[in-house]
Amino acid sequence: MVLAISSCRTYSLSRRPQLGFITRPPHRFLSLLCARLRIPRLSVPCAQPRPRAMAISSSSCELPLVAVCQVTSTPDKQQNFKTCAELVREAARLGACLAFLPEAFDFIARDPAETLRLSEPLGGRLLEEYTRLARYQGKSCFSFQVGLAVCYDMRFPELSLALAQAGAEILTYPSAFGSVTGPAHWEVLLRARAIETQCYVVAAAQCGRHHEKRASYGHSMVVDPWGTVVARCSEGPGLCLARIDLSYVRQLRQHLPVFQHRRPDLYGNLGHPLS
Repeated sequence: MVLAISSCRTYSLSRRPQLGFITRPPHRFLSLLCARLRIPRLSVPCAQPRPRAMAISSSSCELPLVAVCQVTSTPDKQQNFKTCAELVREAARLGACLAFLPEAFDFIARDPAETLRLSEPLGGRLLEEYTRLARYQGKSCFSFQVGLAVCYDMRFPELSLALAQAGAEILTYPSAFGSVTGPAHWEVLLRARAIETQCYVVAAAQCGRHHEKRASYGHSMVVDPWGTVVARCSEGPGLCLARIDLSYVRQLRQHLPVFQHRRPDLYGNLGHPLS
């Protein structure tokens, strides 16, 4: 298994993550745009009460499965690792080849002084534990092209476009979004980044109260290139699963070629500060 973790620096699970299913809705508008475009209808797991038997259609089983882990980090690094390890192992048991952890999965401190005290170098013991965790699961992953960003980066379309132009098929935004901006901006920004880049967007998020000074919005999700939320975590720590269909990415880009229609000669200076 590959662990996708942020370069930034997650609650204890009292029970195993609960999983269920959602079904991607049919894209009627895209069908009107081009009747030849195949829109796969996928059955994908999400964080809801687990059914007695979990079955995925044979057609969707051919597609790679990714897991998005939602956690509540505290200053307790070992407890955070225990939580992340449980979710990663559950993801591997369910067949995921790629697991995404949120921003600050290792810890969230109460103040800058505690952050400095808890910090470790990249070659430190804690990161080695996470490396062994990924290596232990041993699942190979399909040769995805993943564009790596973090929480605040989702506000800048220039970065997502640059990643897509560099070959990204999946954009990932490990996050610890606040409880004020979250309800207003979280989902709409993620869906916008997916639509404009025609990429899958994977957003693993912190959730709940980390300590007396901080809380996060949660609502981890996967968005497909059409802008549809195809998997979403429920409240609290857990995980959701989604299948990635790269042929869908290619078909959408072929039949709606927005990158060929861009006019950098007219607006090539976007991104400069406002006057």
